[in-house]
Amino acid sequence: MIRVVARRLVHLLFVVFGVSLFTFFISHALPGDPARLMAGPRASAELVESIREEMGFDRPIVEQYVTYVGQLLVGDFGTSIQTGRPVSDDLFQRFPATIELMLLALLVSLAVGVFLGVLSAVYKDKIGDHLIRFFSVLGISMPSFWLALLLLLLFYGQWDLAPASGRLSGSLDPPTQVTGFYLVDSLLAGDWRAFKDTLAHLLLPCLTLSLVSIGAIVRLVRSSMLEVLGENYILMARASGLPERRIFFHLALRNALIPLVTVIGLSLADMLYGAVVIETIFAWPGTGSYVVNAIFNLDFPVIMAFAVIVSLAYVVMNLLVDLTYMVLDPQIREVG
Repeated sequence: MIRVVARRLVHLLFVVFGVSLFTFFISHALPGDPARLMAGPRASAELVESIREEMGFDRPIVEQYVTYVGQLLVGDFGTSIQTGRPVSDDLFQRFPATIELMLLALLVSLAVGVFLGVLSAVYKDKIGDHLIRFFSVLGISMPSFWLALLLLLLFYGQWDLAPASGRLSGSLDPPTQVTGFYLVDSLLAGDWRAFKDTLAHLLLPCLTLSLVSIGAIVRLVRSSMLEVLGENYILMARASGLPERRIFFHLALRNALIPLVTVIGLSLADMLYGAVVIETIFAWPGTGSYVVNAIFNLDFPVIMAFAVIVSLAYVVMNLLVDLTYMVLDPQIREVG
């Protein structure tokens, strides 16, 4: 395990270096003057030049990059052009909303995806299997922005079953912040109105994020179950007269779920990117909508910080997946 962690940490350094190098030079190659954006369209040339000197934009580009990397190493992502605040503070304030949405969407994906995947394997090549496979392929291939608009049209526009935007109704005060997750904080405060309202606001963005992952989980669980059900120990269990339910849920499912660890890790990382579109459509006050506003306003420090964070998330998730595999399977630990 120590060797695996050491290798991943070395990879992490290369990933951070590559992403920081790419985003830094791309941001400087694009048209637009960050000093002018910070000063405003009516600012004088003297004020713009003063801001350029203060922010270090007048220095050689290599020197700017070295300074930028040094700031990254201490967790300093710079100052947002839009808000004038440190980017790390803005992200820290908005991350709980995004994490809450991602975790709930992942739980829904796992619960529904595993159930449908097992059901599809049990009724292989029957009408239920064909229907489940059809909808899983449909979920994987459906663009998330189109699905979000469709859910808005149906659940909000036609049936009025869920709110269209935001994290909490304007008539309610946010619960006392403990974790930053409104569902958890409202439960801790015993505020059932806020809990129900938060759950209602989570419905549509959570469905949008989870439906895409459900398709991948269904296909993976189905194929893993069918592979495990063909193993010799399953045939031996059937020959011994064990009930089919015990064979499916106590023997086959336990081993079939091991490859699901990879999907869980990568799905969490993918949801960070997916949240950019989903949060914008549903006006969810998380990092996704923050990054979209940064793109429209050419707020390069925010864009670069988000790219670095998502890249770090992928590397960390891959490391956790590898370590989980080594815990679950001793043979992999010996090879590693």
